[in-house]
Amino acid sequence: MEPGLFLRHALRRPTAFGSLLPSSRHLAQAMTAQTRGAQLLVELGAGTGAVTRVLRLHHPDVPLVAVEAQPHLARHLRERFTGVDVRAQWAHEVVDALQHHAPSLTVVVSSLPFRTLPAEVLDRTVRSLCRFLSADPLRRLVQYTYQPRPPFDLPHSADSRGLGWRRVKTIWRNAPPAGVWVLQ
Repeated sequence: MEPGLFLRHALRRPTAFGSLLPSSRHLAQAMTAQTRGAQLLVELGAGTGAVTRVLRLHHPDVPLVAVEAQPHLARHLRERFTGVDVRAQWAHEVVDALQHHAPSLTVVVSSLPFRTLPAEVLDRTVRSLCRFLSADPLRRLVQYTYQPRPPFDLPHSADSRGLGWRRVKTIWRNAPPAGVWVLQ
């Protein structure tokens, strides 16, 4: 059921999705491995919950905010994951709201398709994430991409000073294969 729901939404709005299939369990596990020690998890682009499920499994006692801008998918997440704070908002709105209230060890896990986002959404989201991460050196972003380069370019501004990408793993058992990156 999950792949069918994902595919229906991906075909309706292809620029909002980076793939026609949800993340594999192998990709979800590789991303979750980068969240050790988190006091708060924020998942951006939660979709149908492929990564959400693994985050809950490995961190049942850590608060999780799942962000999904598409209302139908957000409703599906609320029904599927009780106890998860699901927000049907734009990623930058949630990240900005958490800026001064999130603990140091906040890990943002993202499935957003940065390379295909509209320019205005991309700019707002990247700047918001950079401000959020720069506010505390223990915060980090875990993101995947299907390309051999970082998920997005860092802006040349004070917001991104001191931040850098690190590629941590390639997941071959995903369609298509994906690279897992950490920005900190």
